[in-house]
Amino acid sequence: MFKKTGREFLKGYRIDFWSFVTMVSLIYFAMFLIYPVGRLVFNAFQTKDAVGVFSFDNFIKFFSKPYYRNSVWNSVKVTFCATFLTVVIGVTLAYITTNFKIKGIKAVNILIIISMFSPPFIGAYSWILLLGRAGVITKFLKNNFGIDLPTIYGFNGILLVFTLKLFPYIYMYTKGALKKVDKALIEAAESLGDHGLKKVIKVSLPLVTPTILAGSAIVFLRAFADYGTPRLIGEGYTVMPVLIYNEWLSETGSNAYFASAIAFIMILVAIVVYMLQMYFSRKNYNMSMLNPPVPKPIKGAGAVFAHLFVYLVTLLATLPTAYITFISFKNFKSSSIMVEGFSLTNYVLAWNKAKGAILNTFKFGIISIIIIVLLGTMFAYVTVRRRNIFSRFLDACVQLPYVIPGTIYGLMLLISYNSGFLALSGGAILIITAYVIRRMPYTVRSSAAILRQINQNIEEASLSLGYSPVATFFKVTMPAMIPGVVSGAILSWITLIQELSATLMLYTSKTSTMATAIFQEVNRSAYGTAAALSTILTFTMVASLLLFFRITGNADVDM
Repeated sequence: MFKKTGREFLKGYRIDFWSFVTMVSLIYFAMFLIYPVGRLVFNAFQTKDAVGVFSFDNFIKFFSKPYYRNSVWNSVKVTFCATFLTVVIGVTLAYITTNFKIKGIKAVNILIIISMFSPPFIGAYSWILLLGRAGVITKFLKNNFGIDLPTIYGFNGILLVFTLKLFPYIYMYTKGALKKVDKALIEAAESLGDHGLKKVIKVSLPLVTPTILAGSAIVFLRAFADYGTPRLIGEGYTVMPVLIYNEWLSETGSNAYFASAIAFIMILVAIVVYMLQMYFSRKNYNMSMLNPPVPKPIKGAGAVFAHLFVYLVTLLATLPTAYITFISFKNFKSSSIMVEGFSLTNYVLAWNKAKGAILNTFKFGIISIIIIVLLGTMFAYVTVRRRNIFSRFLDACVQLPYVIPGTIYGLMLLISYNSGFLALSGGAILIITAYVIRRMPYTVRSSAAILRQINQNIEEASLSLGYSPVATFFKVTMPAMIPGVVSGAILSWITLIQELSATLMLYTSKTSTMATAIFQEVNRSAYGTAAALSTILTFTMVASLLLFFRITGNADVDM
């Protein structure tokens, strides 16, 4: 018995190419994830005045002052409210589009997906231009009807942007779950006299509730971690990511120890929510899929309501992007005053002012995506084909950045590599590292999913013919994985080129990107150039999404 266990142990940990890949991967994550997390936790229990002495003073200071406690309450309140509204809108939209025929539903789906992947801070910027103190809609209603709209700044604005930005996640998750509900269950409920809302509450909703709760956790995490939206539209409404950034760049001097303590609290909250998400994800019901639901024609008042709801939600979700694109071609006076006429002046100014940022976005993005594809496919192979304790730990390392907000991860890298024998701050290496670590999960998950569908006998046949494990992977396995790798890589690319939170902590004037340039231009009230840069970024994202649809052959994104 002992000898058998020993042979199994040796078989699982035999030294070969994949063992080498696993070890190198673990060293990589140890350097750029585990070590930074350890430094942040270590710093959280020290103070600026007593470095090296274990202390709870940072946490006592945080919870003893109303200003800091309010930031926690502000974050939780706006995040919870946004999550609730996204569930109401997303579930209603998913139910209508799954069960009833809606005209133009393919276009609606594509527009909603595009709105989901557009940078959230651009949405905040656009709503300021529409509903701000000098916004187009604000002035129109005031001048023509004497209507004073409530302020868009603070809680209201953040809630509006989060809701319209994040409801597509609930929509996509719930729609996918509703498509798996067996039609026979619905018909059985109708035969028992359950119709309308009663049928939804008794049959459909219980089946998709685990999916809705899991999607809600994703929405909560993304809203909880967002820095750009509350920074632009929040004004005096301070949330935790903004507080961390302010403490790091305080006018009275940077306090990395106190900022680390706040970040530590945020990570704990994020981990709790992530664990809940993992728990609810395991509760999904398995359906036979033999009788998937088919959208039915709808008539009368119901048809009017369904179409109005779907089109209104889609319009509100895409309005920020459409308006930013529109004003990017408008003429501006003194950068911020819109005047008559259209031209390409904003694009010329944007190129002259932010040429380096535009080129950096593509340069950093291309380098990052090459690393993500190479490492991501090998990580996927190790976690799927070579299951052992090291590969499981590697899998956990790949998923961990999912719960770490970008601002905090940037702070962690700065603390770890700001000085010493490996001083990397201020350079492109840390920015590319942040992109690779934070955006790799898309490629790993997509590559692992398609790898599980590939018959392992093909690889064994290649090995039996004398090919090495390395040659077998690159000549046999990887070509078969290409559809999954490419689709995952495109999603990684779309999200990394708009990365703002981590970049804001790491960039310098030489390593600025389009996201940071847009953020700076908005803060300077240079709306024309900000709109032009936003449109370039959005166009790049839309082109990437269309390529994704072309490669995958459908108009949906699997979440």
